[in-house]
Amino acid sequence: QVQLVESGGGLVQAGDSLRLSCAASGRAIISYAMGWFRQVPGEEREFVSTISSGGGVTYYAASVKGRFTISRDNAKNTVYLQMNSLKPEDTAVYYCAAASAGTWKGNERGSFNYWGQGTQVTVSS
Repeated sequence: QVQLVESGGGLVQAGDSLRLSCAASGRAIISYAMGWFRQVPGEEREFVSTISSGGGVTYYAASVKGRFTISRDNAKNTVYLQMNSLKPEDTAVYYCAAASAGTWKGNERGSFNYWGQGTQVTVSS
């Protein structure tokens, strides 16, 4: 089992930056692809960004490409999401997720086995 705990969310103004962290425990994440998803009340959870176990492959949603950067520090068992130039439409609960190497399929939400509880990001205009 992998336990994931997100942190770093908050209330910011449009144009500001935030860095989300996802601390994993239970197992080393070095063998897991990791990802960030977000959800607005009443809508489905949507893909934001994912990163391969070694960090060499990343995917981004079109809406965040060029503004968000996913990274990982396997030695610290932690994944990050650097969010720059935030927009009000980025407001959501952000979830960290882990996918076993054998199940990971890029940006497919269903391929992720483990999920955190989420951290709220609110961007005011």
